[in-house]
Amino acid sequence: MNKEIEDKVKELSRRIVGTGQIVVTAESLTGGMISAALTSIPGASEWFERGFVTYTNQAKHEMLDVPQSILDRFSAVSTQTVSQMLEGAIRHSNATMAVAVSGIAGPDGAMPGRPVGTVFIGWKRKDEMAEVGRYEFKGDRQSVREQTVAVAIQGLVEMLDERQPS
Repeated sequence: MNKEIEDKVKELSRRIVGTGQIVVTAESLTGGMISAALTSIPGASEWFERGFVTYTNQAKHEMLDVPQSILDRFSAVSTQTVSQMLEGAIRHSNATMAVAVSGIAGPDGAMPGRPVGTVFIGWKRKDEMAEVGRYEFKGDRQSVREQTVAVAIQGLVEMLDERQPS
């Protein structure tokens, strides 16, 4: 794990301990890298419950209840799919916070309007609306995946910041 990701995980852990917040992940292109990063430090079991690795459309549909119609109409690499991944991850866990990712790490897989490096990352609190962003990362496959992990974890930290009293 690179130093940037390690530092973000430590920051997340420091901020989330004692809040009662529980995290779930739903990962496609990262194949479990976010979950692995989150569980790389002692004590993560206090705030990390589970991770779903749903690399294929079939897995997204079966494990997270992403409607086949969403996958057919918008593809796996879309705001709509990541929003549904978040909903499913929350529904199939005891988590209060979710992060989900889907994208094209390369070197192949580009689609019209979605070049290699296109990634959708979303965050959701239980009983609140999802927030999904589109990112276009540069670099090779590993770099795209690492950038995705870093942004995903940073988004969890920012969700905690939003809940801090003024």
